Formats: sequence, C-alpha cells, structure tokens
Amino acid sequence: MFHDKTVVITGASSGLGAVLAEAFADQGANLALFSRSEDRLEEIGARCRERGARCLAVAGDVARAEDCKRLVDRTVSEYGGVDYLVANAGVGMWARFEEVEDLEIFRKLMDTNYLGVVHSVFYALPHLKKSKGMIVAISSIQGKIGVPLHTGYGASKHAVQGFLASLRTELDGSGVDILTVLPHWLRGTNMRSNAFGKDGGLLGPDSKRHSKESISLEACSQAVITAVEKRKRELVIPFKLRLLLWLNLIHPGIVEWLVKRKVEIQEK
Repeated sequence: MFHDKTVVITGASSGLGAVLAEAFADQGANLALFSRSEDRLEEIGARCRERGARCLAVAGDVARAEDCKRLVDRTVSEYGGVDYLVANAGVGMWARFEEVEDLEIFRKLMDTNYLGVVHSVFYALPHLKKSKGMIVAISSIQGKIGVPLHTGYGASKHAVQGFLASLRTELDGSGVDILTVLPHWLRGTNMRSNAFGKDGGLLGPDSKRHSKESISLEACSQAVITAVEKRKRELVIPFKLRLLLWLNLIHPGIVEWLVKRKVEIQEK
C-alpha cells in the first residue's frame, strides 16, 4: 500500500518516530525524516536505505515554522508531493504544577507539541489535498484524560485534539483524512528522560522508567500502520483504554482516582 508513497515523519530520530520510519521503509515508502538531532537522524536514514527505501533526512525544529516549510519544500522537490504526514515530534514534563520553578516549560511544551503539529500540517496540507493523503498525529491518551504531574503536557495534547477536530470539519470532502493516535505510555523511548522537570531542565537518564503496563514501540508502530491502512480517524492503544475514556464520560471521579493511583505507584 505504501510502495512509492511519500511519508513525512517528524521526531524521526528516536523512539516511535524511528520505529515507524523503518516500518514504512519495509513497505517501500519514500521517506522524509525530520528531527533536531542531525547525527541520529542520519543513522535512522541509513537504516531505512539499507531496507531499500529512498530517504531524505532534514534537520530542524518543529517549533520553528520556517523549518517545517523547508522540510516540506525539500520533500516535494525530492519526491514530487506528500502522501502522509506523521506528526510525531513531542516533549514531556514530570513536575507538580505548584512546584514548577520555570514557567517557560509551558511555552516550550506548546511550541513543540501543539505548534509543531500546526506548522507541519500548514505547509504539508496543500500537497496532501492534491494526493488525497492523510495526517497522522501522535497525540496521547492525555489529550482526553488529565494526569498528575503532566499539566503542561496534557494541555498541549488537548490543544492538538481540538485543532485537529476542527480541521477535520474544514477538510470534509477534500479527500484528506486525519488519524489521531492516543497511546498509553510507550516503553523503550527517551521521552521521560528528556521530559522537563520542575526547574525547567531535563530529567535525564536517571529518571524512573515507565511501568510494565506501558506498550512497546513495535506494538504501537504496527497498530499505527494498520490504522493508516484502514484510514481510521482515531486509534487508542491499547484497546482497553477505550473503557477508561467511556468511564470518564459517565464518572470522571473514578477515572481521576485510578489515574492518580497509577502515577503514585510509579513514583515509589
């Protein structure tokens, strides 16, 4: 299905973005990979080329609109268009709101997690309309459910959900579909070590690991690929989290208690 289709992936140098890049490469896609880390991006690009895929690596920051424009311009120049945009770049936080010492955290979270999606979608959209392509946004279950110690992160993901829900109505009849991916915590990423702490710095490699209930990058990647093939509008991973969303509609107090308890266990 993806043979000779052009797939743009932001945040492609590590974690889910890197695993998705290799999965799309295995299916013969033309790749445009984007990340701030040029060295790691080139490593992932080399792996994708070894799998037989054409691969363009572009270094830049999704928080900068001009970098996203350059990404799309180079992609179109190289491949002639864009079929899929996977907006995956993101950064987290792990701090109690009242203990935060640097409020810049909240601006940085919005710049990357929300405006990063806006910037990349804005410049890719004209090309996606021509190809009747698809926007794939890697959001989070926290885009719908609040989690302690993640106030700024949750707010940025709620913003992504609202933006794409509204955009979906504007794109009705255009042929462009939007998939929002709402995963549980992912295992095997550097997301948590690179999350902002209360002082505005990154937590670093000594930060606690996610619980065994987190999901693997490979399982998440395969679920995303399948959802894209079916052109679904929402993917919740794992599926059982749909029960939590349903419960949140009818009894949010129970959900708040359950979520708080899970976070407290991780903090021990």
